[in-house]
Amino acid sequence: MSGTSGTSGAVEDWSRTDRAKAAAKLMLGWVALLWALEVVDYATGHALDAYGIPARDPGGLSGILFAPFLHFGFGHVAANSVPLLVLGFVTALSGIRRFLAVCGLIILADGIGVWLTAWPNTMTAGASGLVFGLFGYLLVRGFVERNVLGIAVSLGVAAVWGTTILVGILPTDTTVSWQGHLCGLLAGIATALYHRRPAPRRQLT
Repeated sequence: MSGTSGTSGAVEDWSRTDRAKAAAKLMLGWVALLWALEVVDYATGHALDAYGIPARDPGGLSGILFAPFLHFGFGHVAANSVPLLVLGFVTALSGIRRFLAVCGLIILADGIGVWLTAWPNTMTAGASGLVFGLFGYLLVRGFVERNVLGIAVSLGVAAVWGTTILVGILPTDTTVSWQGHLCGLLAGIATALYHRRPAPRRQLT
């Protein structure tokens, strides 16, 4: 039995390491893509900016899918890179498929929310809605799943980014899409509730 237990532990350790490597590669590639797209945008005279989310314009609904990958300048993408890298990595540790499903739901819900609520005659783009969504997801996931490690992660992200998130959802800056931030945060919380893992069944003998 000891030999079997040791083998299982080794497999589990390898699986966790492999998952961490996959999560790191995914997020490094994701952030690299954002920078590459901004380089293309700069080289083309900011032609990609037109593919953001135009408020309540039926012809711009495709921007819901494109906007999270586009930014208005290198400063904009730089501001989103670190939180996206860290929060995305932590989220992806639970599994790449689950991570992609979570991001898909956040992007869709946040994009629709921005399209409906953004100021008239504005164009919204940037990964900040997804960043706020991942924050909201991690903030409540540990509590809804009643997982000690998950709760520790929730408290950690709240301590590091809580103040920034709170400021980001306040309508104090007309150049910042607080609607996108708020919609992303709510989408992340809703996604955590939707994707909560069921409690393990008790085995009766």
